[in-house]
Amino acid sequence: MGGGCRVDCRAAPKGNDVTRNGNFFNLYNHDFVRIAVGVPSVRVADPAYNAEHTIALIREAAERKAVLALFPELGLSAYSCDDLFQQRALLDACLDAIAVVVEATAKLSIVSVVGAPLQIDHHLYNCAIVIHRGRILGVVPKTNLPNYREFYEPRQFASADAATRDEIDLAGNRAVPFGNNLIFQHEEQPLLTIHAEICEDLWVPISPSSYAALAGATVLLNLSASNITIGKADYRRSLVTSQSARCIAAYAYSAAGEGESTTDLAWDGHALIAENGNLVAESERFKDRPQVICAEIDLERLSQERMRQNTFGDTAQRELERVRRFRRISFSTELPRRAKMLLQRRYERFPYVPSDPATRDERCAEVFDIQVQGLATRLRSTGLERVVIGISGGIDSTHALLVCARAMDRLASPRKNILAVTMPGFATSARTLEQARRLMKSLGCSTDEIDIRPSCMQMFKDIGHPYAEGKKVYDVTFENVQAGERTSHLFRLANLRGGLVVGTGDLSELALGWCTYGVGDHMSHYSVNASVPKTLIQHVIRWLAQTESLGRETSATLIEILATPISPELIPGTSENGHPSHDTEATLGPYELHDFFLYYTLRFGYPPPKVAFLAYNAWRDKDAGEWPDIPRDRRNQYDIATIKGHLHTFLYRFFQLSQFKRSCIPNAPKVGSGGSLSPRGDYRAPSDSEATAWLEQLKSIPDKD
Repeated sequence: MGGGCRVDCRAAPKGNDVTRNGNFFNLYNHDFVRIAVGVPSVRVADPAYNAEHTIALIREAAERKAVLALFPELGLSAYSCDDLFQQRALLDACLDAIAVVVEATAKLSIVSVVGAPLQIDHHLYNCAIVIHRGRILGVVPKTNLPNYREFYEPRQFASADAATRDEIDLAGNRAVPFGNNLIFQHEEQPLLTIHAEICEDLWVPISPSSYAALAGATVLLNLSASNITIGKADYRRSLVTSQSARCIAAYAYSAAGEGESTTDLAWDGHALIAENGNLVAESERFKDRPQVICAEIDLERLSQERMRQNTFGDTAQRELERVRRFRRISFSTELPRRAKMLLQRRYERFPYVPSDPATRDERCAEVFDIQVQGLATRLRSTGLERVVIGISGGIDSTHALLVCARAMDRLASPRKNILAVTMPGFATSARTLEQARRLMKSLGCSTDEIDIRPSCMQMFKDIGHPYAEGKKVYDVTFENVQAGERTSHLFRLANLRGGLVVGTGDLSELALGWCTYGVGDHMSHYSVNASVPKTLIQHVIRWLAQTESLGRETSATLIEILATPISPELIPGTSENGHPSHDTEATLGPYELHDFFLYYTLRFGYPPPKVAFLAYNAWRDKDAGEWPDIPRDRRNQYDIATIKGHLHTFLYRFFQLSQFKRSCIPNAPKVGSGGSLSPRGDYRAPSDSEATAWLEQLKSIPDKD
């Protein structure tokens, strides 16, 4: 135990240490911890009974491999004892109950946090007691005592502010730290740093946990009683999730349940676990039996977010005097690292695309509105009335054209101000060409069709490419000449017609460098898709098709486009059913995995082993969990070897090959918190960096399940 804020370098497994310290398929080896919240049955003023039932739930939590278990406020006595708290018999029975819990959990690795009244120096305190392996690590008294509406706590209890000592003797433990300035840190996993507060402490403008978070606490606990009234459960959720967001922390909450006195109040046994603004577990309310809920907390996510959000550290500096008052108590216990232990917590296969239909529709609408607003504002600022866009019949140019159409509607301009140009080349398929024609017609654009093969042949002749002599050489030059000719035509058309070239490339392509630099699809006057990944673009298009907001004819064409394989259509070849012969995902790997890798690499800075572990949890079984609106025959699953192989492709292309293209991209609106790769926005990186560190860590990922 010591005063002040000790700074710990990372001691948890990382990188190649993952398999050395335990099983790759174990959540504890990726900076996750499983925590539990229990709601036991209680009897009012019967501490022996309450201790017995609390111990049973502690054991259940330990069997579920949790490292921490939280219980309600005054759970060993029951909260609704009122003036019975002033009876010596009850207080003595509570001391006995504490001793029973300490002894019963002496051989368990789990940290247990239980509530009980304690009389200290002629004051009675409402306390959280932190217990681990037969030792009381500390006692935290409640700071804020409500004295309004149905609450009269100052009648029985004193605030933590009344304490005149910082150590007490309790249940055979001497010099137990006492106060509301305690945080508890796991020695082997220093990212697990715990603080406890009690009920009303959360409901005040500045809670003790706010300061504890600034002092380093990552897991905040609330022992609560909290009777139920109409609408209160929603308010609790709001409090818990918002506090976890403000503190960039996990927040666990346990309210009293079955057995509390209903003389004047009712109780619903509401247990909640939130992480950085997201509710990750919740109990069933009004159950007439005990409950334990569990959830995995991503400690690294919290650490990464705090590191990135500089204002969090700035606030800690401003509150340095208050922060320095915290005492840090270390404890050690073996984490269950060896056995296979996957996540119970559900991770979306598509982190950019919610699986819940209502949330997904809301997300798609907001994404589309952001893009439309960005383009409309740019047109107003330039004074231009026309846009020029190349249409291939694929999803990216389709989506960008839909943005253009809606932007014209918003500006009260005719869609004829959109010059949509399709430019067939040497590998353009009949299917995509027809799709492009029908889409442009249905939207009412001005249209043009330019065969780029003659100008490309002239370029081949000018530079001496073998294809000009009839040789079937389909190299990168062959591909880029076509991409460059298309872009060159668009810019010159924009000059001629007084328009603005709208780019179509997306976030996924920028991440992988899958775009032709400079005079190619890399360049435009304004790029509406640059912050939208390919998996999200597909769902926005599907949402627009389903709503038929752009007309039935357009919707029918959109459905066909979504069913077309993704292809740059730059290499000639035989295709079946008019489909493109050059399949991008056959070359690069599935975009659904690359977008998953991108989100957790860019948004959180996770190392490759953790990214692969999350991908394995999300993608190992196509029949598990929920999917967004994707046909069953297009739902995939991936083993760890496949994930590792595609992650290698992603890491090499993202960190080693492609930054120079991202360093000079056109203006584009940032759409989601999952990232923008603009050097003027979310991401700045050197163009000549190496991928060695990431590829070295990749080696610790196993080659089989």
